[in-house]
Amino acid sequence: MAQTIRRGGKGVRRVAATRGAKAKVQTARKQTGTAIGHALRVQPFSEETLHRIMLTAILGTAAVVTWTVANIAGVPALAEAQVARLSHQAGFDVKHVEVRGVKRMNQQTIYERVLGQRDQAMSRLDVAGLRDGLLGLPWIKDARVSRQLPDTLVVDVVERTPHGVLRKGDQLMLIDETGHELEPVSAAKARGLFVLTGEGAAARVPDLNRLLDAAPALKPQVSEAEWIGNRRWNLTFKTGQVLALPEGEDEAAAALLEFARLDGVNRLLGGKIASFDMRAKDRTYMLVPGHAEEMAKDAADKVKAKAAAKAARAAAKE
Repeated sequence: MAQTIRRGGKGVRRVAATRGAKAKVQTARKQTGTAIGHALRVQPFSEETLHRIMLTAILGTAAVVTWTVANIAGVPALAEAQVARLSHQAGFDVKHVEVRGVKRMNQQTIYERVLGQRDQAMSRLDVAGLRDGLLGLPWIKDARVSRQLPDTLVVDVVERTPHGVLRKGDQLMLIDETGHELEPVSAAKARGLFVLTGEGAAARVPDLNRLLDAAPALKPQVSEAEWIGNRRWNLTFKTGQVLALPEGEDEAAAALLEFARLDGVNRLLGGKIASFDMRAKDRTYMLVPGHAEEMAKDAADKVKAKAAAKAARAAAKE
């Protein structure tokens, strides 16, 4: 009986190799599954929670990509323009400006800063930028800018308080309690105000205030302070008398307190003494106008008197 042999069938070796490869794949799958399962088992959360975390991460990444693409395409700018258009159609534009808290400064200066916002949509109003611009004005210590719908911009300001006048050459500059310059003033408007002079004196105003606070009884009587050589103060009182203080904050405060004590006992202010020099630690020098001339005149009169007496005695002997 004849047998038919089919060509192309798998040989024994090929079948064995195929079976070996399948066995390896099944073994690897089992090992991988075991490793993943072990990793999931040691996590502090369940498999469902892990799936949620992965889903959140994927959605977050997609949102970032979408936002980036939208910015590149100009979508936020288009949305802002649409909001501004709707705001304009609804009547939410800046039509009025209300300024509050102004007492001394020129209110027109504030209007000049904010009127550029007129007829602009409320949604596009740069409130922070307006405030920063107002804080750059000399008189404004603090400011708040707010929207009052539908069409009003409200500006509340806190003004600086004038403290005295800084003499800069021929110019008089109004300053606050920190030495901050406010505006130039005329001599007529500066009359009666505390006057500050000397190179670098404006930066020392807080120090001067602490010094004068050490002697509250004398503080109202001080009309002028001069910063000498960037190291010490000369104080001029309303009587026109001058007090020279030593260098150093503690030394100057101690000398001023001592002068206040002496004035309380001896009434120095308002007397004949023109100036007091307390720069020496153990003594005070006082200058009386015309005192030297008076002493010289007294000495000359004594000499003349002695000469006259001598002449009289000589005449009597004759």
